[in-house]
Amino acid sequence: MYTYLLHTHKTVVILFLLIYLTKTILLFVNKDTLGKFSKIAKVPEMIISFLFLGTGIAMMTMMAEPTKTLLLIKIVGVLVSIPLAVIGFKKDKENKLLAVLSLVLIIGAYGLAEVSRRRVEKQELGASANPSASGYDAKLHGQEVYSKYCVSCHGQDGALGLSGAKNLQISALSEQESINIITNGKNAMAPYKKVLSEADIQAVAAYVRTLKK
Repeated sequence: MYTYLLHTHKTVVILFLLIYLTKTILLFVNKDTLGKFSKIAKVPEMIISFLFLGTGIAMMTMMAEPTKTLLLIKIVGVLVSIPLAVIGFKKDKENKLLAVLSLVLIIGAYGLAEVSRRRVEKQELGASANPSASGYDAKLHGQEVYSKYCVSCHGQDGALGLSGAKNLQISALSEQESINIITNGKNAMAPYKKVLSEADIQAVAAYVRTLKK
């Protein structure tokens, strides 16, 4: 369910941004074409806006902090931008400043949420992250990585299953398959190749195998 919501949400976000970008460009380039486009896009825009907010709110009920907060920032940004856009693109009172402000607000809210999410993902792991360090414990390091990046969705024992996460206690994946998924992502799970080092990924993949029942 979560995976379906995530893919739907990403699609409507892109469509939402494209509609507002097109309308903003036409406001400056050709107002007659803007009027025609607005009529054609009126119903699709209403549907897309509803799906944007609906899927976002539904996903928030399944998310753990702090991801939930970041999605909330994006939704609030959209809610504030919509009335500005309505006024900005109104045929008899077109206001370029409000139209541009609305678009900037949408892009800014989305960008802020994404940047903040990446900063959360890049939390430092500490001294135990260095495999060449004296006293390095691979299992302990894997557990530390898991606690920081995986436990919110998979749970401490691997069976929580939030945000579409698989039950690691019954997973049939090999260690190498786990490494590939952690590295490149799959379905709702984001890729971690730019967040974690190879040593981090190998350690957490090995630790995940210890959760199997």
